[in-house]
Amino acid sequence: MDQNNLDEIIKRSLGIRESYHELERQHHGTEWTLEEDALAYLTDAGLVGRDIMSHQKRWLKKDSDAELKHKLGENIWWLIVLADRTGIDIKEALDEFLTKTEKLF
Repeated sequence: MDQNNLDEIIKRSLGIRESYHELERQHHGTEWTLEEDALAYLTDAGLVGRDIMSHQKRWLKKDSDAELKHKLGENIWWLIVLADRTGIDIKEALDEFLTKTEKLF
């Protein structure tokens, strides 16, 4: 994978989310709502915190380094999904954030 191609990463991310929507429809009859997606993201973000604590030897957890790597990727995936579901161009949002923040320094 060309890791510098954000367009491809976004396309793959949204394809995976659609696959999950199919599973949700099969198991629950409906897709997760935007709110449910946001709660899932927040849960994963919290797990990043625990995995960081484990990485720093402040919270004992088996296999946390592998999980941390996975959860960091998953959190980026969730942000792409949430941006798409709210009609926000994630590339534009990131560029605007970086530009605004760079100007502070």
